[in-house]
Amino acid sequence: MVFGELMGSSMKKIAVIGLGYVGLPLAVAFGEKRPVVGFDISAKRIAELMQGVDLTREVPSEELNGAAYLKFTDSLDDIADCSVFIVTVPTPIDQFKTPDLNPLIKASESVGKVLKAGDIVIYESTVYPGATEEVCVPVLEDVSGLTFNQDFYAGYSPERINPGDKDHRITSIKKVTSGSTSDIAEQIDALYADVITAGTHKASSIKVAEAAKVIENTQRDLNIALINELAMIFSRLGIDTNEVLAAAGTKWNFLPFKPGLVGGHCIGVDPYYLTHKAQAIGYHPEIILAGRRVNDQMGSYVASELVKAMIKAGHTIAKARVLVMGFTFKENCPDLRNTRVIDLIKELREFGCTVDVTDCWANSGEAEQEYGISLVDRPEMAAYKGLIMAVPHREYAAMAVSDLRSYLDDGGVIYDLKGVLPLGDADLRL
Repeated sequence: MVFGELMGSSMKKIAVIGLGYVGLPLAVAFGEKRPVVGFDISAKRIAELMQGVDLTREVPSEELNGAAYLKFTDSLDDIADCSVFIVTVPTPIDQFKTPDLNPLIKASESVGKVLKAGDIVIYESTVYPGATEEVCVPVLEDVSGLTFNQDFYAGYSPERINPGDKDHRITSIKKVTSGSTSDIAEQIDALYADVITAGTHKASSIKVAEAAKVIENTQRDLNIALINELAMIFSRLGIDTNEVLAAAGTKWNFLPFKPGLVGGHCIGVDPYYLTHKAQAIGYHPEIILAGRRVNDQMGSYVASELVKAMIKAGHTIAKARVLVMGFTFKENCPDLRNTRVIDLIKELREFGCTVDVTDCWANSGEAEQEYGISLVDRPEMAAYKGLIMAVPHREYAAMAVSDLRSYLDDGGVIYDLKGVLPLGDADLRL
């Protein structure tokens, strides 16, 4: 994209580092008002964006093309003249549930190579309290040779993007901001206030802002864990969980959480960042980890419940074909990050089932690369002993139960994981 006339000589040029589900909408929002360079290490991603194509489906082509002051690059040379660097890279966990800060460290190294006196580096990636100043800033200092809070400054403004949500967009979600000095905090707050119509909340310190972010999703995780545990109890009591929640929800202050698999880049990950830091300072968190244990076992629970129902229906489990509908971590979104549907697939295979997975939103190449799952475009008719409605994309939720049962062999079992089908249409509901 070609830069238009600058909107003010004193306006700082921004570089957004990482153009995924978080970085791209942010770059577009800023790019409508001021010079912005969107940087990503993926040349393929940059080529797609330059063609006006966003495979995450977070930003429509008209918005992407309408950000007149935004350009894209995979070259550090193109961000060398920027004064504000906003880092929006993933912060996943490893196989041991330990924070993986490598993407954040590598991004900090890249920024450090072009960092200049007077520049500001703002982090949006979810981290534990203290990570910005304890992990990222030393990397910036080492690579750049500059001194923190003397030559350059830092800030933290946690991302609050909800992938696939077309109602709560980046500009309509209140933004928490912070800075490494009071003056920088004011500058950062003003920077975001220029594009965030919902307003900003200036935290008193970077650590406060980091902590605020990590507990947002920890709170949700614990609430979902409670409902998941209740669902397992109600199943043993022969009570439908969704009916119970509908009845309880008639009270004004009952929180509307539902049972299900807890994955994605935030809720299933962020609590481990907080517990990691808690244990590092000598405190063993009980409630948070208990909630994580409940949510982490849900895939296995769902698989075992389906297998029991198939056995009761007279099916032999070994080599029985099961269709899993939906593989992304949530509905109406192509995001496969930390999808926990993989847990129930693995468990079904452990039982000896043959599992076909279909998803009308997911990228088949990404599913194969990240999880070794080959998605099925057209599931066979009358071929399956069990069917799990795992992710209720709008296309699946709109299907009549007769259409769903057309995939099943005689006596096949439907498990409605998210409770989207009318009561009685499915054989099992969580």
